[in-house]
Amino acid sequence: MVWLTSQPIGLLVLGCLAIALLFAVGSRLAARALVPESEQEAAHAVAAPLMSPLGAAFAILAALTLANEAGFLTSAQGIVSNEAADASRLAWASTMPDVRPAPIQARLRTYLQATRLHEWHGANAAEGSDTPTIRAVAHLERVVRTQAARPDLGTPTSTELLTALDSLTNDRRARLAAASREPPTFYVITLAVSGLALIAGAAALTIRAGRRVAVLVGGLTVVVGLSMALILVLGNPWRGTTFVSGHPIDVVIHDLGTGYFHP
Repeated sequence: MVWLTSQPIGLLVLGCLAIALLFAVGSRLAARALVPESEQEAAHAVAAPLMSPLGAAFAILAALTLANEAGFLTSAQGIVSNEAADASRLAWASTMPDVRPAPIQARLRTYLQATRLHEWHGANAAEGSDTPTIRAVAHLERVVRTQAARPDLGTPTSTELLTALDSLTNDRRARLAAASREPPTFYVITLAVSGLALIAGAAALTIRAGRRVAVLVGGLTVVVGLSMALILVLGNPWRGTTFVSGHPIDVVIHDLGTGYFHP
């Protein structure tokens, strides 16, 4: 499932449509070849009442899945926004009296840049094992904790620095956990099978119709294929096509580079 959801959106859309269309054509050819002409009326009578429950089952499963994945995408974007807010909080905390802002802001900017370059796409987004990013986090931790431990800083200042740093690292852990999440494999398989069963039922229902009428099944086939592609694309917004925007973090990086955070 990880390999599948990591594919680009174009490949997933074309692949799902091709599979659905091939299955629709194969189902119609199989039905005409395997069902004798004398039994086609009976096949039509059996397929007709099954279409409503099959369609309802697929529609309910697809709607619930898409709603869940859309909610997860919103939650993932919220995690990124929180991470940017806590980075900004740490940058402002470094401007408090008696704190040396330059080392903290330089390390913070390096960490955020490493996150966007190395920990935002693919497997690194979920594993958190990228060496440059880990090194940047370690350097940021050491610089901030060294500053917070200085005896000339008051307790409120030290507490603010450490709290902002801890919040930022917690946000990173939350982002890594969100990026490692995958839709349940069995659930996706069940949804795919229900969609294919719906296509097969439509093919059986048009077994006595000509090619022009059978083409109408193509609309249903396209809907099933696109629904499956959309679910797979949204299955992990950090793999394949990245849907989670890094703009909030990019803004903080820009502000750090332009000297926006200054005493």
